[in-house]
Amino acid sequence: MSDFHHALRSLRVWDTDLPAFDPATAPEEPLALFHTWFLAAVAAGQTEPHTLSLATAGADGRPDVRTVMLHDADDRGWHFASHATSAKGRQLADRPEAALGFYWPVQGRQVRVRGPVTTASHEEAYADLHARTTGALAAALTGRQSEVLDSPAALAEASEAAWARAEAEPDADAPTWTLYVVEPAEVEFFQGDARRRHLRLRYRRDPGAATGWARELLWP
Repeated sequence: MSDFHHALRSLRVWDTDLPAFDPATAPEEPLALFHTWFLAAVAAGQTEPHTLSLATAGADGRPDVRTVMLHDADDRGWHFASHATSAKGRQLADRPEAALGFYWPVQGRQVRVRGPVTTASHEEAYADLHARTTGALAAALTGRQSEVLDSPAALAEASEAAWARAEAEPDADAPTWTLYVVEPAEVEFFQGDARRRHLRLRYRRDPGAATGWARELLWP
């Protein structure tokens, strides 16, 4: 057995006490449960609980995925940001739908969100960017996301210039910086179980339901 396979087979999953989850006590709509689970992940010491996997597809239908940061989760949906000129921005322009995946192994929990994607106003994207750090503004001002890079030296030069501008012009705008909102059509909550009796609760948009959501359990 190779070192890779030995390491792979030796790893344990959820080597910790997992929280209980009773789907019968879950709220009527998914946002409240997401907020509760997110705060629980933070309290449990989960590393970077605000990071998520973002899956998109281009005009050719080929899937793509990367890790991004959550900027908000409110009644409109789940928010993230990027340059409209980036690979993900171009894919979302062609096919404005996405899937999000959160994984919080400290508690054996996952949350999956699927739905259409809209863009917030430029004013809101600007406010969101400037509520963050100087480094975030510098990264946005560097731009050219997903373009071919000639060398690390070229990145260092552009980054230095962007940092200097961000510090000198804290109100500088990054015109292609876009705030995206995933409007949830489905939200699934997964609670792991040490005996593999995982619980999966899915919320589905249902205009006929009193709350606008149907809830159902799924086999693991």
